[in-house]
Amino acid sequence: MKIVIIGGGIAGLAFSIIMKNKGHEVVINERHDEIPLGAHAFMMHEDGIDILKNILGEEAKIPGNTIDTFTLRDTKNNDITHTSMDHWQCMKRSDLVIELINHIEKSSIKYQRDFSHFIYNNNKAEAAVFQNGDIEYGDMFIGADGANSQVRKLLFGETQFSKIEVQEILGVVNDPELVQQLKGRFTKFQDQKKGISFGCIPFSNNELIWFNQFDVRLSENPLITKDDLKSFTKNVLKDFPSLVHSVLKKTDFSQSYLWNTRDFDPLNSFHQQNVVLIGDAAHLALPFTSAGTTNAVLDSIELANQIEQNNTIEKAFESFYTCRIESLKEHLEFGRKLKQQFLFPNSNEKNIEIPLIKKTKVVEHLHQNSKKIEIIYFTDPICSTCWSIQPQLRKLKSNYHQDLNFQYVMGGLLPSWNNFNRGGISKPIDVIEHWNDVSRETGIPINPTVWKTDPILSSYPPSIAFKAAQLQDPEKAVIFLHILNELVFIHGKNITKTKVINNAAILSGLDVIIMEKDMEERAPSLFYKDLEFTEEMKITSLPTFIFKVEGEHQAALFGFQTYENLEKIVQKNLNKKGRNDIQQSQGPIINLYSIKKEPYKKLDSATIISGKNKSYLSKAI
Repeated sequence: MKIVIIGGGIAGLAFSIIMKNKGHEVVINERHDEIPLGAHAFMMHEDGIDILKNILGEEAKIPGNTIDTFTLRDTKNNDITHTSMDHWQCMKRSDLVIELINHIEKSSIKYQRDFSHFIYNNNKAEAAVFQNGDIEYGDMFIGADGANSQVRKLLFGETQFSKIEVQEILGVVNDPELVQQLKGRFTKFQDQKKGISFGCIPFSNNELIWFNQFDVRLSENPLITKDDLKSFTKNVLKDFPSLVHSVLKKTDFSQSYLWNTRDFDPLNSFHQQNVVLIGDAAHLALPFTSAGTTNAVLDSIELANQIEQNNTIEKAFESFYTCRIESLKEHLEFGRKLKQQFLFPNSNEKNIEIPLIKKTKVVEHLHQNSKKIEIIYFTDPICSTCWSIQPQLRKLKSNYHQDLNFQYVMGGLLPSWNNFNRGGISKPIDVIEHWNDVSRETGIPINPTVWKTDPILSSYPPSIAFKAAQLQDPEKAVIFLHILNELVFIHGKNITKTKVINNAAILSGLDVIIMEKDMEERAPSLFYKDLEFTEEMKITSLPTFIFKVEGEHQAALFGFQTYENLEKIVQKNLNKKGRNDIQQSQGPIINLYSIKKEPYKKLDSATIISGKNKSYLSKAI
C-alpha cells in the first residue's frame, strides 16, 4: 500500500517510520524547502517517550531532560504547590525532528509541496495535488499539516477556532550553571491577581526554555517586533522574583517569538473515505496541558495499529477515531479549565492540577511482554556520593521507567558522632574537605557549610522521616528525599531539624500531621528493618545497587557509577531469564564499618540513645 503524508511535522514523520517498517511505501510531502526545525522546546509525557523508543529502537537517542517535579510560586517567591511530574521530559523540537529524519530515507521526503486539493475517483482520493503542480498518487492520504491544516479545511470546511485570550512569549537561554540549578524541575511563577505567569524548564545540560503567558488584555499595543517582545516581557514581569529577571537578562530576544494560543471543538470524525487527519490537524488543545506532541505520536501508533487490525481503510479510520476521541476531549476540556484559572486567578491556585496523560492501551501493548527489573537502592539523606549520582539515576528512570522498580533502603550512615573516627573524620568540621573532594571528582555542586554553621548530629531523623513519607505515598516520598538532598547539599540546611523536615514534607505534598505521628509510631521500626536488611546483605558502601529479575539477584554496583555502568546492567537483563550468578561492578568505594545501632528518640537536634544492635557507618560521609 502506498501512503501519502501531507506535512512533515512530528506526527507525519513518526507515522511514516512506523508504516515503512511495516513494509508500506511512504511519501512525505512538505511545503517548505526543508523540514522546519523552528519552535523551541516542548514537554512530552511517558506515553510519547515509550512510543518513540518503540519506533526508533532502544539504541536511538531520545533528546531532552527528565522533568520530575513541578513548583508553582507566587510573585513573592512563596511556594504555592510542589508536586511530582511523573515521567515527563522536556526536549528541543529540532533535536527530535532531526532524530526522526535520520530514520527516514531521503528519497521519501518531497519538498516545496504546498497542498492544494485531491483528485477523486468514485468518491475516493487517488492523488494529492500541490500548488507547484506536482501530483502524488496513493492508496491512503494522511493530513498531518498542523493546526492550520488545509486538508482539514478541504474535508470539513473552515475551522471555528476559539478566541485568542492568552498569548505566550517564548525564549531560550544557554547557561549551564542556571540549568544545573533548575535541573529536573518545571518552575512556574503565577501572579495571583492578574493573568500573568512565567515558567522555565531545562531541556539540555546547557539550555532552558522559558515562557511568559499573559492575558491579551494586558497588551495595549500589538507585539510585532523583537524589541516589542523584549520591552513588554520585562515590563509585565517587573514585579516577579529575581530568578525571572536573571533568565530574561541572559535571553537573546532575536530568537524569541509570540504564540497565539487557541483550540477548536472536537471534530465529529477524523476522516473522509481514505483521507484521515492526525496530530494538530485533527485536534488542537491549549498549551496549558503540554499534551500536543505526546498526542501526535499517540495518533501515529494508534492509527498504525488500527490499519493493521482492520480489513478496510475506512473501518481502520473509524476505529482510530473511537480509540482516541475521549481522551482528546478530556485534554481539550482540561486545557480550557486551566485557561479559566489563569485568566481569573481568584480560584484556589493551591489546588492546581498538573496534566498527566494516563496510560493508554496503545502504550501498554508495547510493553505487555516486558519484565520488570527490581533495583534495590541503598542510600542515606546525607550521603554525598548518593547526591552526586542523582543525574545518572534521573536519566536511567527516564529511559527505562517502564522496565524498572526502585526499592529505597536507608543505610544508616551517621547514628551519632560518639566515639566516631573513620577515614580521618572524627568531627563534623572534618566532613567539609570530604564533600569538597566529592564535588571536585564528580562535578556536582555541593555546599558543605552545614558542617560549620549547624552540624548534623545524625542521619537517622531524615531517614525515619523518609520511611514515614513512604507510608503516605511512595512517589511523594522520593520527591521528599530529593528535596531533603537539595536542602542539605545546595542550601546548607540541617535536615534533622523538625521545621526543615516539615517544610520539605509540605513542598512534597505530604500531610505533616500524619507524618509527625508516623515518625513517632510506625516509621522507626521500618527504618531499623532497613538497617537490618543492610547488614544482612553485607552492604559495605553507599550507594549500592542490587539488580533483581523475577526475584533472583543479577548484579550489584557499589559506590559512584557512570550512567553507562547502570544502563549496561539494565540492558543486559531486559527480556532475559533470571540467573543465579551476581555480576559485580565497583565504583569509588566508601567503606562502611560495623558499629552499634542506636535507637531513635525524636528530638529536634537528633539526640541518640545508645543501644546494643549492630549497624553501619561510613568512614566518609
